[in-house]
Amino acid sequence: LDMSATATRTLADTSEAARMALRSLRANIFRTVLTLLGIVIGVASVVTMMAIGEGAKERIVNQFSTLGANTISVYPNWRRGKAGAMLPLDLADRIESNLPNVEAVLPMVNGDAMVRAGNLDHEAEIYATSERLPEIRDWRVASGIFFDREDSDSYAPVAVLGATVVESLFPDTDPVGQYVIIRNVPFLVIGTLVRKGTGGFGNDDQDNAVFVPLRSGALRLFGRRHLNFVRVTVEDPTFINQTEHDIEQYLVETQGSDSYRIRNSAEMLEQMEEATATFTLLLGGIGAISLLVGGIGIMNIMLVSVTERTREIGVRMATGARQTDILQQYIVDAVVVSALGGVVGLALGLGLGAVLSLFAVPVAFETWPRALAFGCAAANGLVFGYTPARNASQLDPV
Repeated sequence: LDMSATATRTLADTSEAARMALRSLRANIFRTVLTLLGIVIGVASVVTMMAIGEGAKERIVNQFSTLGANTISVYPNWRRGKAGAMLPLDLADRIESNLPNVEAVLPMVNGDAMVRAGNLDHEAEIYATSERLPEIRDWRVASGIFFDREDSDSYAPVAVLGATVVESLFPDTDPVGQYVIIRNVPFLVIGTLVRKGTGGFGNDDQDNAVFVPLRSGALRLFGRRHLNFVRVTVEDPTFINQTEHDIEQYLVETQGSDSYRIRNSAEMLEQMEEATATFTLLLGGIGAISLLVGGIGIMNIMLVSVTERTREIGVRMATGARQTDILQQYIVDAVVVSALGGVVGLALGLGLGAVLSLFAVPVAFETWPRALAFGCAAANGLVFGYTPARNASQLDPV
């Protein structure tokens, strides 16, 4: 019963201290604003910056997901500059035929070029690739057809357009059956692709692309007999590292060179996630500095408040208030201020994030950064409010 009564009395004292803190905040609006300002800015900074970091991480993961977690990319190592580092045009067929755990191989020769239709020009990325692109990339044909292997073997000048190119060059007409000029070579448009969105082969807009048969594009447009890269899709992602090793060995045996860069998507995704996690922590650390500055501001304002309220403290102690009562009052005062600043800062941070998202800045709000920011704000009041509260409790009643 004694313990219950003590707990009830403590709760009542805390509630009364909270009411006094709110009255004090209302009575000194300007001082309250100054006290809140640092915490509000700190919490808003942490919430906004962590949201930007998480948004960047999500964008990277989404871009990799368009390629899948079961892909291996092979590039020539141009730094070494060896002729043996070239990737022959038939490499994709040979890898698919000779290596286990290989589901499909997508060869690629690409480069920027101006595409012309009538009196309209549009710069797009040109991809000379295989007929299996719609299947491998899960990219459906919107109209017409996609080219086949015979088109590539016969060097047929045919093309398939992405949605952005269609909108730019054929805004009011059906492009299928019409011609486009790419690097002074006329190509017959035989199909268009559905809108894919951002991501993909390092291109922000995947739909700003023109796809042509591999040999037609490599020789007619780029004048090459080698690939820029190949992308291998494995059947079982569990053995993706073994397949990567097999590809490396096969290139050494058949091409007589190890001058290649081979990366699998799982490794690249892991490295990018680590990099973005570091970036997110860096942003959060910058915001945390604002919280620290806000805590110091609370301590300074509270110390000034103790000086201003010396008469009040003396009267309370002279009429029976104990040191613990004064200590509790000022600590609760600081915590209430910090909590209020945390709430306002959360609202401001969410609002800033919403505004940034309107300008195409990747933003993703997670629960734990918001909870962490609010918890740190409340803890600031407890930590930085203790010294002023202790000073107040030790004042002489006289």
